[in-house]
Amino acid sequence: MAENSLPASSSSSSHSGRPNLNKGNGPASRLIFILLLVAGLVYAGINLVSDVEETGAPVTSYTPFLLLGVALIIALGFEFVNGFHDTANAVATVIYTHSLSPGVAVVWSGLWNFLGVLLSSGVVAFGIISLLPVELILQAGSGNGFAMVYALLFSAIIWNLGTWYFGLPASSSHTLIGSIIGVGVANALLHGRSGTSGVDWDQAIKVGYALLLSPIVGFVCAALLLLAMKAFIRNRQLYEAPKGNQPPPVWIRGLLILTCTGVSFAHGSNDGQKGMGLIMLILVGTMPIAYALNRSLPPEQIPRVAALTQVTEQQLLTLQPAPAAMPAPREVLTEFVRTSQNRPQVIPALGMMLGDIGDQIRRYGSVENIPAQAVTNTRNDMYLASESIKHLQSAKVALPEETARNLTAVKKELDAATRFIPMWVKVVVAIALGLGTMVGWRRIVVTVGEKIGKTHLTYAQGASAELVAMATIGAADVFGLPVSTTHVLSSGVAGSMAANRSGLQLSTLRNLAMAWVLTLPVSVLLSGLLYTLFIHL
Repeated sequence: MAENSLPASSSSSSHSGRPNLNKGNGPASRLIFILLLVAGLVYAGINLVSDVEETGAPVTSYTPFLLLGVALIIALGFEFVNGFHDTANAVATVIYTHSLSPGVAVVWSGLWNFLGVLLSSGVVAFGIISLLPVELILQAGSGNGFAMVYALLFSAIIWNLGTWYFGLPASSSHTLIGSIIGVGVANALLHGRSGTSGVDWDQAIKVGYALLLSPIVGFVCAALLLLAMKAFIRNRQLYEAPKGNQPPPVWIRGLLILTCTGVSFAHGSNDGQKGMGLIMLILVGTMPIAYALNRSLPPEQIPRVAALTQVTEQQLLTLQPAPAAMPAPREVLTEFVRTSQNRPQVIPALGMMLGDIGDQIRRYGSVENIPAQAVTNTRNDMYLASESIKHLQSAKVALPEETARNLTAVKKELDAATRFIPMWVKVVVAIALGLGTMVGWRRIVVTVGEKIGKTHLTYAQGASAELVAMATIGAADVFGLPVSTTHVLSSGVAGSMAANRSGLQLSTLRNLAMAWVLTLPVSVLLSGLLYTLFIHL
């Protein structure tokens, strides 16, 4: 057996360097947990009521509030499960190197997950949403819209809980994207279309590359970083496994805590946005008067946007006049966004829709003045126009320079009106994700810390895996791509073990690979079946 190999029995943990993971949470911890949970739910309820009251619209039915409450609890449940499923990726290295005790580590990780969510940009959230079938996004408040949201959330939660139970570090990002694809395919098949037409495949491929490459990046970069550290940092303590339960030297401990902090923050910033996007779909569907459009836009911005849409409309219709017998612009653009097939009617339809949007916002003068019955239609027109511009740009359609510049400016204004996340949504998602990191972490921690390599994790291995994970997730967040914290970190640990010639436990790697391979097809199938079931209820 290798010098620092892990013992088969946990009874000798104090001698082997294995941390004590069996200590439970005390009464004070449980009380704080409950208080934070109740405070988060109360805070969400107060803000919901306040936002609806600010619109001045009379409440004629409490059914939307009931639907909204149930959907919000399920969405926050997804983020909670995401938290305790993925928290091991941040804390396993600091726990197994005794840099932090398990209790302190999970609380510290929860705090930085919380901050990561609060300071996130929202780009990943709407990148995830754009994978959904456009007709379902435009019908977020319909029965099909609710079936879509519930199918996504239930399938993701079921698979996350299943893999957590068996201690497998599966990817929440992978699961959610598979669920989205499943809903899109099922929706297309139920409407008599090819299943491949139900998903924005350009965006799906872009996301797929990020998910596919992230574990490879984690393995290779962590291995190379460890080798570089050995070449340039000659301190032997860095490459040793912990002796007993003593913490490492201060500078090594500081490095490991820093990397744990960075991974926790990056995880919150990236993964927290997935729940935000789904919650915004729910809010738009159930309370369009309050959440369909960004009511915080300054009124002085409206005339500028109206003038910009009018100029762009004229440019597009000059470039491609509308044919005599053309379908409704919304029908043309919905088909274009769904299929990405650029037909001659697309440019005039976009021009006509931008003209309609300009007329509406000019007529009402501000977002707050748009009547309740018109809010959803205005929002849908803005969203559809923005998506159409994105698809034109992706297809690299040749346009005059000024027209292309105006379309980019129009898209920015439309996105500001439709793609926003209220601060209270960020706060409650942050609470759910942060609290989730504080429970259920032991199963995955043991897998990452003990079952990937054949020897105990050294300080340098933990630091290299965490540094690579932190950098990879942070970069993905900048580019608006969802990546798997789980895949990056676990493959980083494997890479560091391989570079150190510590040996790898092939049974664990086989299980991890199986979870990675099965996650997508299982979540696609599960969400598709749930969506089909829910729309027939």
